[in-house]
Amino acid sequence: MENSIQKETGRKKIDRRLWFRLLPFMKNYKKQLTVVVLCLALLGAMDVMMTYLTKHLIDAYISPGRLEGLNLFIAVYAGIVLLIALVVYKFIQTAGVVEAGLSHDIRQAGFEKLQQLSMSYFDQNAAGWILARLTSDVTKLGEFISWGLVDMVWGLTMMLGIMAVMLAVNLKLALITLSVMPILILVSWYFQNKIVAFQRVVRRLNSRITGAINEGITGARTTKTLVVEDKVMADFRVLSGDMRDQSIKSAFYSALYQPMVINIAAIGTVLAIQYGGAEVMAGAISYGTLVLFINYSIQFFEPVREMARILSEMQSAQVSAERIFMLLDQQPEIEDTPEVTARYGTVLAPHKERFEAIEGTIEFKDVHFSYKPEEPIFHGLSLKVEAGTSVALVGPTGSGKSSLVNLICRFYEPSSGEILLDGVPLKARSQSWLHQGIGYVLQTPHLFSGTIRDNIRYGRLEATEEEIRKAAALVGADSFISHLSQGYDTQVGEGGAMLSTGQKQLISFARAVIAEPAIFILDEATSSIDTEAEQLIQHALVKVLENRTSFIIAHRLSTIRACDRILVIEDGRIIEDGTHQSLMKLKGHYWHLYTHQYIEEKESQLLA
Repeated sequence: MENSIQKETGRKKIDRRLWFRLLPFMKNYKKQLTVVVLCLALLGAMDVMMTYLTKHLIDAYISPGRLEGLNLFIAVYAGIVLLIALVVYKFIQTAGVVEAGLSHDIRQAGFEKLQQLSMSYFDQNAAGWILARLTSDVTKLGEFISWGLVDMVWGLTMMLGIMAVMLAVNLKLALITLSVMPILILVSWYFQNKIVAFQRVVRRLNSRITGAINEGITGARTTKTLVVEDKVMADFRVLSGDMRDQSIKSAFYSALYQPMVINIAAIGTVLAIQYGGAEVMAGAISYGTLVLFINYSIQFFEPVREMARILSEMQSAQVSAERIFMLLDQQPEIEDTPEVTARYGTVLAPHKERFEAIEGTIEFKDVHFSYKPEEPIFHGLSLKVEAGTSVALVGPTGSGKSSLVNLICRFYEPSSGEILLDGVPLKARSQSWLHQGIGYVLQTPHLFSGTIRDNIRYGRLEATEEEIRKAAALVGADSFISHLSQGYDTQVGEGGAMLSTGQKQLISFARAVIAEPAIFILDEATSSIDTEAEQLIQHALVKVLENRTSFIIAHRLSTIRACDRILVIEDGRIIEDGTHQSLMKLKGHYWHLYTHQYIEEKESQLLA
């Protein structure tokens, strides 16, 4: 994750190409954006006109003391005020639609990308880091596009209009009033560079804090059982403190910048009063013209201040845009070829009607694999498992058991060599085709928010109520579900928090069973449930795994004695291969593991 964080801090200036990349998202709101831009342009023009009407009021009515035509002037003035109110209403309403729509579309695109990415992406990036992109970053970007960018239209219209009228009314006085602009530009350039640097660091720290909060919530039980609350709090305090310090520095420069702009603008106003006042005394210009320039000098620098604020927000929003596009640009490490995609569709739009049936014969041909180049897992692994064979994988932690099933599921690709399913290389078929034929039950089950019924149906969305209950009964889950007050309508809570670990595991078994996969993978699937539940599942597995290819990773070796083949894996190599009886007769590594574990279990029973 650190590498990704370092990449996101690369740009130091406004990147026009990055903003142009947002155009595809904005094209869906062309009408609304056009309305907003027209409203703001009209608003800027009317603001300029209102001040000019004040000059006209002084010169045409107040100075000469004339009342003729004043009622018409008042009516025109009131009409413009009413029009401004209507324009402001329409602008706010339409900009709100644009903000909500853009945030929705960008967040949708980000979540869609997550569905397409390979498992390696989630292994390498913390959940909180990803969450920050789809929540705070998307919100910030949507707000800026809807309000910040369009405010620039108002500011530019206002400034150009004021400059045009000032230059037309009195060129010399206009140039004197605007003489402070070069100073303002230099000051703005310096402070904006400072502000964007701190904003970028703040966004990076915000991402890390989101990740820390996520880990603090999901790991709360572990934190308390290990009694490391003080350590977790200390780490969070450092992160939070860093963000506070960087935010204060950013706020300091922002706070310093605003009054400097105000003071520079005030100098322009003073110059207008000084020179314009002398011109009025000399009779060179009217009182109305002097008032016009004083008002315009104040009004001109108001959008300048707004533009400075918008540029500051733009640089902060650019950091969010960088992070969002970093996600959207991420390419899956495993991608189907164009030919495969044309036939089988994509992950989000599969052509299931073209999916061939899976028999389940799996073959590894001289497979090399490593998560990191310097840490190889398999060194030329060759293995063939016939369809309908149950295979147990035994070996120490880190030996390659989970890596083997990850390759079968094509969560990762071999560095070299080939994996075939029913004689066809995995690369020749789509990932969707492969995954719909695999039932994977993890050691730590994950349930989705919703009811028990919803979670079982995730295995096959079109499953009927009868099929759901049949799958639950097959794995022994129906017995505890029937005792719940709401039965299958019971809410499981976030991640299944309302159920016990054993209950969650039984539901995950039912979810896998209802999919009727050709290949079953059980990764320490019974290690987190009690002995009684395990016996129910073992009995159910005899029926479930019949005529299906299965790979079972189990810590308790007593649960795999009935498997057709037992593979003992060590350092990425298969060192023993056979049935329970043949390996026991061999008196090798498996015999040693089994007898040692058998003795430990007997001793535990005696002590109990």
